[in-house]
Amino acid sequence: MNEERLGTIRLAAAAALIWWVSVAASDHTVVDTRQEDCFDNVSVTACPQPGGAFYGQDAQHEGPQPRYSIGGDGLTVADGATGLTWQRSADANGDGEIDARDKLTYADALLHPGTLSAARHGGYGDWRLPTIKELYSLMDFRGTDPSGLPGDDTSMLIPFLDTGFFEFGYGDPSAGERIIDAQFVSSTEYLSTTMGGNPTVFGLNLADGRIKGYPQTNKTYYVLCVRGNPDYGRNEFIDNGDGTVSDLATGLMWEKADSGTGMNWEEALARAERKNAESSLGYSDWRLPDAKELQSIVDYSRCPDVTASAAIDPIFDATAIANEAGQADYPCYWSATTHIGYPDRGTNAAYVAFGRAMGYWMGMWQDVHGAGAQRSDPKSGDPDDWPLGHGPQGDAIRIDNFVRLVRTASAGVAGLPGDCDEG
Repeated sequence: MNEERLGTIRLAAAAALIWWVSVAASDHTVVDTRQEDCFDNVSVTACPQPGGAFYGQDAQHEGPQPRYSIGGDGLTVADGATGLTWQRSADANGDGEIDARDKLTYADALLHPGTLSAARHGGYGDWRLPTIKELYSLMDFRGTDPSGLPGDDTSMLIPFLDTGFFEFGYGDPSAGERIIDAQFVSSTEYLSTTMGGNPTVFGLNLADGRIKGYPQTNKTYYVLCVRGNPDYGRNEFIDNGDGTVSDLATGLMWEKADSGTGMNWEEALARAERKNAESSLGYSDWRLPDAKELQSIVDYSRCPDVTASAAIDPIFDATAIANEAGQADYPCYWSATTHIGYPDRGTNAAYVAFGRAMGYWMGMWQDVHGAGAQRSDPKSGDPDDWPLGHGPQGDAIRIDNFVRLVRTASAGVAGLPGDCDEG
């Protein structure tokens, strides 16, 4: 056996040993999005076969499922998959309703965990405001974005939260809110600012299915406190030296380099098929990541304005781009997850911004939601049809987003889920 081959074997053995040790020390299970339907560019469709258009989308890969259980007092929900325990309801004032009166400022939300009585909340006294990665573990992509809903009747909508276990309230029209105003605040602050210099904190909208940066002042939020598993959301990356990066915390292996160019959603799915046919980087089970897998590698301690980098660990390569304002920036990346809307169920897919989340607001292009936001784009079309973006903050519509493929690398390793059959 030559020295080069022997060295490769030794490196592989060392990596395997690191992986086994890590399993005992880490717990960052990326739970499945729970998306069940397949889609083409516009609507629900029969799930495609290998080699067919749109093959490999979210519903065709089943990841670890949440394992929710309601506490004996009926006020908490434990997730055995993540090791996190949650308040069951955002009913902060205890009046049995979830409405505008339950919303807190960010400053009050930071203090809220200390106000929870251990006697009334599972006997626990160690509640905290969740990070955005902890909060995003609750995201359920069976939900329906109500952005196109006429009126205030929510009976045809589904929240982006499992209401079989959690209690939920939309925005409160009686208080002048929109149905869509169900933003839940996290403890994760944006390093930079948004919308003309506003200090920003990330939140998760469980009505419309997006992560955005929101103002730290002059806005109120729903709050769900969490406890347990302080390691959730932490990554343990290793460069495998072969063009791949493994995250020992999640059991996922990623392409070190991205696609280097943008493409529409169908092309992004096809790229995974093409790479598998080539056994790219030595593997033939690459896939376009679902939205929660993709968000798991965001590094919220980085952003273009402050660290002059993408919001991702520098162990990865990220292609530099010029954004809509002409700034040096980094791309948005497609997920395999359809962002289900009302009434157009299948026209958009979710992406994660690893650079500034741009929007045309107050007469200029600027960062409106922060690097690390998760929004959605049309799956196909011409970006020039949206010269001033879309929505209240003029979200930039690019359509041709970048791609970074993933595979499950933990099959057969104790304590981590293996590859799941596609179907």
